[in-house]
Amino acid sequence: MNNIEVCDCSGCDDCDCNEIHEDCIKCVRDNMLEEETFLKLSDLFKVLGDNTRIKIIYALFKKELCVCDIAQVLSMSQSSISHQLRILKSAHLVKFRREGKVVYYSLDDEHIFQLFNAGLEHIQHN
Repeated sequence: MNNIEVCDCSGCDDCDCNEIHEDCIKCVRDNMLEEETFLKLSDLFKVLGDNTRIKIIYALFKKELCVCDIAQVLSMSQSSISHQLRILKSAHLVKFRREGKVVYYSLDDEHIFQLFNAGLEHIQHN
């Protein structure tokens, strides 16, 4: 897993002109992520860019729920919720388990909680 690191090369701290800093450019270019990684990250944020899906994720923070329960919580149809859950599942944001005829949904892993909380902290901070 790649983590974002801040470049510590010289010359990157102060810029009060329209000058190109070749060392900074090289540092950033040498440490860019693969294009596929940027595309996957962009796709993740697109999935998270929907109000209903954000509400579903928040509900699943609280408790593992079936489609019927989520539909009741959000006052939406089961078919609408099922559609959104398919999108969340394909993005690996939620997982499911069967218990008889009932399918229960939960968050896929701890990263979703961290991602959601980071966004929430950011908007509450500003």
